[in-house]
Amino acid sequence: MSRNAEAALLAGAAVLAALGIAIVTAATGDRPDAQTALTFVVVALAFGSLHLGLRQSAPNASPYLLPLAALITVVGLVEIYRLDPRLASLQRWWLLIAAGVGVGALMVLGRGGTEWLLRYRYLFLTSAIVVFMLPLLPSSWPLGGLEVNGSRLWLQLRVFDTEVVQFQPGEIAKLLLVVFLASYLASRQGALTTLTRRLGPFTLPEPRQLFPLAAAWGVSLIILVYQRDLGASLLLLGLFAAMLYAATGRGIYPAVGGGLFLVGAIVAGQAFDHVQRRFDAWLRPWDDFADSGFQVAQSLFALGSGSLTGSGLGLGRPDFIPSATTDFVFAAVAEETGLAGSLAIVAAYGLLVAVGFGIALRARDPYRKLLAAGLTSVIALQTILIIGGVIRLLPLTGIALPFMSYGGSALVANLIAIVVLARISHEVAS
Repeated sequence: MSRNAEAALLAGAAVLAALGIAIVTAATGDRPDAQTALTFVVVALAFGSLHLGLRQSAPNASPYLLPLAALITVVGLVEIYRLDPRLASLQRWWLLIAAGVGVGALMVLGRGGTEWLLRYRYLFLTSAIVVFMLPLLPSSWPLGGLEVNGSRLWLQLRVFDTEVVQFQPGEIAKLLLVVFLASYLASRQGALTTLTRRLGPFTLPEPRQLFPLAAAWGVSLIILVYQRDLGASLLLLGLFAAMLYAATGRGIYPAVGGGLFLVGAIVAGQAFDHVQRRFDAWLRPWDDFADSGFQVAQSLFALGSGSLTGSGLGLGRPDFIPSATTDFVFAAVAEETGLAGSLAIVAAYGLLVAVGFGIALRARDPYRKLLAAGLTSVIALQTILIIGGVIRLLPLTGIALPFMSYGGSALVANLIAIVVLARISHEVAS
């Protein structure tokens, strides 16, 4: 597929966004208004600028990444508008900001390529740690932490005691961590693969080679304790295990990572009430329907009422679902588009992840291979965790569904990931 075909698909995404807004408006009994045209312009401008940036800085990049990201973003934007037009207006602004940051990243990478990131691996690690811990700043400070739904993940910027913006610094920290891990593991790939010990019939890595995974477990527990966030800790440990597996091809790393998280989760469930409530909502939502199980139960009701083709845009009651624009946006979309729409969204995510891992497989050097695999793993893990929580396959984690959920910091981080993947695919194809 050429860049021209990519441009056509992006134009189609902009038309789809405008059509979705028009349908939602008509479902309320009103005529399509300026919001329809404005949405078309914003989506076309945002993804059009990224398309032009790819033409300039990464002309040989995969043409599948951007259209798939645009499709998922558009579906989320339409559903957010259906639920809360004010939030949709803010999301449009965040989309423009994310596109601007993405174009800037393309320009920087276009000059030195992704190799220049290797020079600053420990700077990226230090920055990731600092950024992860920023929400622990005192709430009284102009730039201070903020607790939302029992988790301290947010930063708020206040000027003269007036809140200006809220954002999740952890979204950016994950990308910084991926860059460091790709560089670190690429330089130690041989030792991780060849240095082993035998324990009976099992071949195990040298204990010191498991230090990165043990360190990840420790950091994830710190996040779980101090920020009270099960999702971020699980995502962090899962990312470490996935990248260790990508570097070595040895299944022991994800197996040990899963075991470490299970132990940590059990201990945390006994020690912290908010973690225990999440497990209770997952395992026994009907026992406390009015309190801890309410979110999960309403999500299941929405999924069930959607049936095969859904109630139609603007005709369902996704407003009954708590946090429908963030944690449960997939359930809201499923109610109004049905099983058919849900499977289409899952397929879009599957294709996006397949393209990302395809870029990693085609990369010739270990660093680019691991960087592409890490960025793709972040998107894949977030998608699995949040959709799994919505359908009650996993406990709720509160992680944003990539591109679909309302949230500026997540949208910016995910579009940066797409841009870096695109640049890697260009370097691989050149």
